[in-house]
Amino acid sequence: MTQRVKTGISGLDKLLGGGFPQNKSILLTGTPGTGKTIFSLEYIYQGAKQFGEKGLFISFEEDKKSLMAQAKMFGWDFEELEKEGLVEFINIPVKEVRESTAFEIIEHVRKKGIKRLVVDSLSAMAINVPAKDITAIDHLFIKRFIYNFITDLKDLPATALLISQTEEGKLSRDGVAEFVSDGIILINYESLGGQFSRHLTIRKMREADNDEDMHPMEI
Repeated sequence: MTQRVKTGISGLDKLLGGGFPQNKSILLTGTPGTGKTIFSLEYIYQGAKQFGEKGLFISFEEDKKSLMAQAKMFGWDFEELEKEGLVEFINIPVKEVRESTAFEIIEHVRKKGIKRLVVDSLSAMAINVPAKDITAIDHLFIKRFIYNFITDLKDLPATALLISQTEEGKLSRDGVAEFVSDGIILINYESLGGQFSRHLTIRKMREADNDEDMHPMEI
């Protein structure tokens, strides 16, 4: 029987049949402004606060100060958890992304005994991997880079939440993450009846009997 990792996010664990399948990689995707970063912050926070699980938040776009400020708006105080060694934030400026970055993240997760990992985002990570020219060959390199990164994560004792952005006809900017990830959570932000609202759909979740309907989501 597959072990479950409770997200601690209200209402989500029930939809997932108890939580994320343990040690799997979940793609969290949607358009900008749908709440993906807040969703991921709560996943890390609840893991540390409720279950004592070490969490690591890797960001290529926002620094720790900004992320902590966002979290405090929801009453999530990461400072104490950080002092206790339960939470770590690492900001990697996009100009410092290298082909070796994926390996360095994986090694850090392994050495620190991380149980919950967030990568924000695959989109920023992929488009900033150095390439000589923007050619078809370079696009294949980026796809291979993301494919190998997600595949290597599966060898770790960590349950990962990987953020990406949807593009027309694709669930991720790189176009490969949705196929190699063990699960996909899609968040939509659209107008219904003249009002904007968010909806969450679990598009895929291996080793789980999940609810595939569209569900309203509040932040």
